[in-house]
Amino acid sequence: MKQLRKLLDRVKPHFESEGKLHAFHSVFDGFETFLFTPKSTSTSGVHIHDSIDSKRTMIIVVVALLPCLLFGMYNTGYQHWLATGATEFPFWSLMLYGFLAVLPKLLTTYIVGLGIEFIVAQWRKEEIQEGFLVTGILIPLICPVDTPLWMIAIATAFSVIFVKEIFGGTGYNIFNVALVTRAFLFFAYPASMSGDKVFVNTAPIFGVGNSQVVDGYTGATPLGQFASQSSDQAVVLTNTVGEQITTWDMFFGLIPGSFGETSTLCILIGAMILLFTGIASWRIILSVFAGGAVMSLIANVFNTPLYPASMLSVADQLCLGGFAFAAVFMATDPVTACRTNVGKYIYGFLIGVFAILIRVYNTGYPEGAMLAVLLMNAFAPLIDWCVVQSNIRRRERRLKVVK
Repeated sequence: MKQLRKLLDRVKPHFESEGKLHAFHSVFDGFETFLFTPKSTSTSGVHIHDSIDSKRTMIIVVVALLPCLLFGMYNTGYQHWLATGATEFPFWSLMLYGFLAVLPKLLTTYIVGLGIEFIVAQWRKEEIQEGFLVTGILIPLICPVDTPLWMIAIATAFSVIFVKEIFGGTGYNIFNVALVTRAFLFFAYPASMSGDKVFVNTAPIFGVGNSQVVDGYTGATPLGQFASQSSDQAVVLTNTVGEQITTWDMFFGLIPGSFGETSTLCILIGAMILLFTGIASWRIILSVFAGGAVMSLIANVFNTPLYPASMLSVADQLCLGGFAFAAVFMATDPVTACRTNVGKYIYGFLIGVFAILIRVYNTGYPEGAMLAVLLMNAFAPLIDWCVVQSNIRRRERRLKVVK
């Protein structure tokens, strides 16, 4: 590390205002601050210096996402092996298949997203922020494994430009960038975002995997199976080869679904990391699950064959789809969520309610977590404003009583 530090110090003058490479100062600064903690400190006024800055915050979130990423690799390989009629599931072969499936998508999001951020930062003569470190890994995790790379590139560019940079960059966006990417893909290319084929990759990748697909396999997610059934049919959830799915299967995540959203267990491990480090708000996470549980219970009590998803139990509703992932990694985004403590409870609870409400009663859109978070992103400032105004009025009444 000392040699690397010396190398950076030696070439740094070339990137300063009078250097021959000054046009790339923001790019150099971004790499330097990523590798080393900046030495510059405040020179005036009173400041509190904290060991947790935005760079470390983003790295902790990436670490919290690793269980979902690693399990997504395994599950992608597992679903492929199931679809090809395998009876043995070699662990490392499954992991390699999943790694080869997700690597191009990770590279695409980071190359496109960071490339745009580097260009904009250099154009504005600003520092490069670390926000896309998390967004770049979130996007592949919430997309079907079979999503074409060119679609991911277009959606990522759209979100970074029109949802983030146009508002001023990291810390100024009002909507979650990763979720807008997913929403753009869903509404622009619905055939590639839903159905019974896009969630299971059946083709070998660089010679890894099997080419023989069993007859009658389905890659439909459990929620997709509910949405595709008529009202007079009893829905039995099945996996890729027609075996019945249990609640434990949903909890552990060995089911078709978006790359990193299927395992509630891995999501909860990530939640513990975020809560232990103080990165995520426990108020929001708890409220999302509470709101989802209340709405699930209401839907189940008043269930009807017209809406098959209303027959799901509370546990199944909370484990299926992207609900748990949205509660832990999307709703807790500090930029787009509420800031007041009371507001966090309201914000999270309404996300849970709307997620299940959309999922159950809109059969054309079986996954409601994404839209619920984006909807509440828009209302988060209003919720905070109402909470603050309520506090002001309460204090004014106290003041009148004292006088």
